[in-house]
Amino acid sequence: MWETECLLVSLPSRSLLPPLENMPTPYRTLSWLGPPSAIRGHRSSFSARLGLEDHLLPSCPQAPDWNEELQAARDLPLGSLEERLLRDRALLQVNSAFVWAAAQGAEAAIDGCVAPIGGGDEDAAFLWGGVFLSRGGSSNGAVPGAERSRRALQRLELKGVQAYSDLGGALQGLHTLPTAVVDYRGFRLSAQGLAPGLESSAGPQGTPKGLLYGVSAGIHEGPQRRKLLELLAQAAKSLSVQRHAVVGPSGNQVPLFTSAHTQGLMGADGRLYLVNLFHVQPVDANFELPGGAADSSQDFPHQLCQLRPELTQAFIQHKTAQFSQCVRHRMEENGGVEECTQPGDPRGTEAVRAACKDVGSVSDIIFEMRFNPDVFCPGVEFPNSEGSAVRLQKRLLREAAAFLVTEQIPAFVEDCLHFRVCPVDGVTLCQAMHQRGINLRYLGQLARVLDQSEDKERLRHITRLVYGEMVVRSARRILNPYLQAVEVSSLSAAVSHFLCCFLAPHFPSVTAAEEPKKRSKRRGRGGGASAESTAWSALSGTELWSLLNQDAKETYHLSHSLGSDADDLVAQYGLQKLSLLRGLCLRAGIQLRLREYTLDSSSKAPISPDDILNIFPVVKHVTMATSDATQAFHSAQKSIQKGQLYRAYEQLKEAAYLFSRVCDDLHPETCACLSSLARLAYLQGNSTEARSVQFRAVVVSERILGFDHPSTIQEYVLLAVYVFAGRELSLAQRCLYRARLLMLQVHGEDHPYMATLDSSLGLVLQGVLSVQYLQSALRLNTLFRGADDLHTALNHHLLAQRLCCVGDYRGAMAHERDALAIFQAKCGQTHQQTLCSLDFLHAITQQAVRIERSLRQGGAELTDTAPPDVSPHRIVLPAPFIADGIQTLVNGSGGRT
Repeated sequence: MWETECLLVSLPSRSLLPPLENMPTPYRTLSWLGPPSAIRGHRSSFSARLGLEDHLLPSCPQAPDWNEELQAARDLPLGSLEERLLRDRALLQVNSAFVWAAAQGAEAAIDGCVAPIGGGDEDAAFLWGGVFLSRGGSSNGAVPGAERSRRALQRLELKGVQAYSDLGGALQGLHTLPTAVVDYRGFRLSAQGLAPGLESSAGPQGTPKGLLYGVSAGIHEGPQRRKLLELLAQAAKSLSVQRHAVVGPSGNQVPLFTSAHTQGLMGADGRLYLVNLFHVQPVDANFELPGGAADSSQDFPHQLCQLRPELTQAFIQHKTAQFSQCVRHRMEENGGVEECTQPGDPRGTEAVRAACKDVGSVSDIIFEMRFNPDVFCPGVEFPNSEGSAVRLQKRLLREAAAFLVTEQIPAFVEDCLHFRVCPVDGVTLCQAMHQRGINLRYLGQLARVLDQSEDKERLRHITRLVYGEMVVRSARRILNPYLQAVEVSSLSAAVSHFLCCFLAPHFPSVTAAEEPKKRSKRRGRGGGASAESTAWSALSGTELWSLLNQDAKETYHLSHSLGSDADDLVAQYGLQKLSLLRGLCLRAGIQLRLREYTLDSSSKAPISPDDILNIFPVVKHVTMATSDATQAFHSAQKSIQKGQLYRAYEQLKEAAYLFSRVCDDLHPETCACLSSLARLAYLQGNSTEARSVQFRAVVVSERILGFDHPSTIQEYVLLAVYVFAGRELSLAQRCLYRARLLMLQVHGEDHPYMATLDSSLGLVLQGVLSVQYLQSALRLNTLFRGADDLHTALNHHLLAQRLCCVGDYRGAMAHERDALAIFQAKCGQTHQQTLCSLDFLHAITQQAVRIERSLRQGGAELTDTAPPDVSPHRIVLPAPFIADGIQTLVNGSGGRT
């Protein structure tokens, strides 16, 4: 009775949470740490389901038709804003429910709770809750059946579905199946919805069904095929795919608007579907030679190396600039630009034609860049009539691959050097590379560029992240087959053993005879185990790091060893073992018990089986667009770049409202939108609104991205700015302390953003502690930005102020002289900041002279005199946290990476 009363008393307190903190998120947010006393179910459902998940129970005979639900949502009208919002919300709901079902189905299938419906162990398929789950594999014999090829094919298939799903307008008539990729316990399963009747050959009224498009499609015409070809032609233009022809199985020429592996089918529901979309993007020529033979110097574990769409777009922009320069140059050679552009002058047309040929345009009369995804693809044969077009495509792909190495990677390094992008962990590093079209297989190339850079000391935080990411990814690839052979009852022991081998120096293997005794003592019961069930225990730290070095050499073409254990990485690159542990757990779906870990102990295992709380499925899924909200947000960003802050403020308010209508604010772009809205409110002098909106941004970031995501750290710092402006000093300190603690956990102290945090803490604290944080910020800014940078000058100026407060006038004058010298060199003698620094130096010099004179005269009346007052409005440059947090966002740089 007493427990019931306590429960009834505690229930109302749960409803006191704000709705934003209480409502479920659309997708599961993985957390690598969890409290042992509060293990919660990891189901993460959306707040406004369509009720589809109610049919997922095994006892329910009617499973959801995920494909019909998704296509019905896509077919909703798009006429008005209200209709588009309802459509976007419905798509997000259906996709969220499907992703949850795919994760649950993968868990059930891999744990042995679902019987396979066909195939052997390698090709077993499962059907659970209306979701078709399979290991994937080669399609039409195009890809070898190796494990890495299989995984790459599944990942690229998802990307292809995403590419065609993003096409709008009339291209909504091209349908793709609901698709997700689930990694769980070392296995990767492809999850898809079932489209009815794709295997049928005829439908009602004798309409042709089945295969309508592809290399293997028969020669037949009909309204459905003509409609499909029309849609594919429009899609090819949007995706920059060149129309081409290949030789079919019977020797005939087959015209294509996609890769040779893609097929177009008519379903029993009358919709046109595309399948086998794993080859949408062109091949990366850096890993291929003519004829499809791999280059021995750039050998890769699989033959599915493709360029990213961001790279192809950047390359097209590069070619566009080349085309414009070439046209101007030829016109200037033929009499001048003005004369050649006169109506009827053939010299202008000739200049355009010549420029198109020079830059490799696929058209002779207009500039147009398209790519053939089948070039360099093994097993694809082109007819003789395509010879010149294929040669042109090979030239373009080689140029694009060279553009990636010679332009994009050095530009990325330059962006990192000038803090236009500032990644904090492996996730943000990968995002920054992908935004510039750089595949992760170029991590080794990036490491070599960083090692050869003249500024490698200032880029050591990037070098640290690059090597850490290579190690974590190689470790995950080794962990996958390791976990596949482990029984469910031994998972926690096997995972903890692997992590100990990964982090502890020279961690020994455990014999099959020792492991049953350990489990018996740990669980309080006897029982033996076979040698097969404990084969995982034979792994040692030395063997694991040998496999790590081998994988890194094969994948990233490293010319040197990563080391014999984690201690070598720590010594050579300054990596944190905790950061490596966090990165591997997030990628493998491992959740550890929240406690203090001593990872440098050589006397005992740093991680025990009791520390392994759970293993979650890691799901890659299609991202559903929030079209109107995203468009309003991008319009606001353009207005900010133009300096139209009031207009941007109104556009951000509209975008935030639209995001709330579609996804209840629980979306990554909502976080960025709210943060920008809070920033503009703060700049307009409304710190109360800024505080309220930024608090929502913090909650959204924690719930969507994770409690220790770099964006969450930045949102905490910005929240500290706004609460500090509202005189909430204690709360500002707590926010900054939490951000600094998370930063130490994610990366460590040796990072440029730590200077921002320390500067912020130095401003909100007082006394000696303030001086210590400002000195730390000055040291980091000097190391990463240079001794003559404006941020370093500002640090000198702020430190001089704080030293005055503690009575150290000699030190204050020294720092202010350094600040003044930088301001004079960077801003000029008449700049307001230079004059401010000069006035302050003059004031503290006079104060120091007065105190020194008083002490010499034996009087103490001036020793306790307050330091000269420099009001905050006289500091022209903003405080460091505002400079890096707010001003960087205004400029739209990489502060969020």
